Amino acid sequence: MAKKDKKKDLPTVHPELAGFEMNIDSLGTITSSLDRDRLNAFLDKHMPEDKKLKPKENEG
Repeated sequence: MAKKDKKKDLPTVHPELAGFEMNIDSLGTITSSLDRDRLNAFLDKHMPEDKKLKPKENEG
């Protein structure tokens, strides 16, 4: 079998996040090309609420 050529294609992203990149350096520091507040606003708008994080009715 022939080996596949490894291409460095950019992943497809939502149009609101065009140009978004995240990198982690050797010390574990995360750098992003997008402002954290803008990213959080996008996630709040487009991600469904997690059922596991809701308090149960019988819990007090």
